[in-house]
Amino acid sequence: MKEYSNFSIDYKKSKGRVFSEKEDSFRTCFMRDRDRIIHSSAFRRLKYKTQVFVYNKEDYFRTRLSHSIEVSQLARSVAKIFRVNDDLVESISLAHDLGHTPFGHAGEDELNLKMKKNGGFNHNFHALKILTKLEKKYSGFDGLNLTFETLDGILKHNGPIKFKVPEYISDFVLFFDGDLEQNGSFESQLSSICDDIAYNNNDIDDGLHAGFFSIDELSEIDLVKSVLKRIKKNKFNDSSRVRYELVRNLIKIMMNDLIQNTKENIQKHKIKFSGDIECQKVKIVSLSDDMIREERKLKLFLKNKMYLHPRIRTMTIKAKKIISDLFDLFIEEPSLMPGNWNRFTNDKQKFINVCDYISGMTDNYAINTHRKFFDLYSF
Repeated sequence: MKEYSNFSIDYKKSKGRVFSEKEDSFRTCFMRDRDRIIHSSAFRRLKYKTQVFVYNKEDYFRTRLSHSIEVSQLARSVAKIFRVNDDLVESISLAHDLGHTPFGHAGEDELNLKMKKNGGFNHNFHALKILTKLEKKYSGFDGLNLTFETLDGILKHNGPIKFKVPEYISDFVLFFDGDLEQNGSFESQLSSICDDIAYNNNDIDDGLHAGFFSIDELSEIDLVKSVLKRIKKNKFNDSSRVRYELVRNLIKIMMNDLIQNTKENIQKHKIKFSGDIECQKVKIVSLSDDMIREERKLKLFLKNKMYLHPRIRTMTIKAKKIISDLFDLFIEEPSLMPGNWNRFTNDKQKFINVCDYISGMTDNYAINTHRKFFDLYSF
């Protein structure tokens, strides 16, 4: 295995945690972050949250959990090649989707609409709220008390933040004297691009399995066409094997492009230390311009053939209806929410509690809760 890193990074050094803790005898701070994320309630719930297909329709399709594991696998592989912190990149990758609502982006869009006058809803920001406030497993603090590097990496995995953030984010950024407008770390950038590579190519797999489009339709994309030419030389008779070979080869091509282009960017910008990456005005960890163009073609194809497909649109409409009904119900009757969710001191806090409660639901729990309250024959 070739190693491409020519810059220095300290695997153990961290700015620390908001609440001071004794270091572990055998695990680094980033290993502990990863372990805390995996054992969190929010991480387990990803198993039952929509990626594209509602979970209860068929168990073949990917969920937020399987997607997060796939992102982590890709990112760790590249991290080892560049000799950066693979425990940190794993933590960021596994946690990057923790803030997603039930029913994926459909649920997020509806909650954002309902919260328009109370700060809106952003799944990436909400992941930080879960990790710093909503998970309650420790006697000494709320949240998981993760390191600054993990929290900052999750926050910036889609790039620098150049607009106002909620207080629960600004609090930890100010505590560590962080800079929202700087680029994320190498590990953060790596998690982001592996997120794109994973969901684009695995959506091809899910879309072909669902019958939304055919291999022949996909071959209209130049990159896919070139891969299929090589696959057909092997004369596979099994169509499912062609699908698996196609997805596997597309991922490999994109990952190789990512590695080579990132190596060239490190040399071009004369990166010597990990901190140099965050100071750049461009992302260092990135695909080549040619591959970005091919990726855009792929995204457009998936949008037209899959995300806007009548079956997906029908699921989206139903999902938004469920979220909307539940939100309105709990605003009118907050006592129907369990535990501390129904405790608040003003209307804004009531809206926030309802939003946080619904966003934590799984697909099935949201469906069953909706059925419980809106099915006239269910008592």
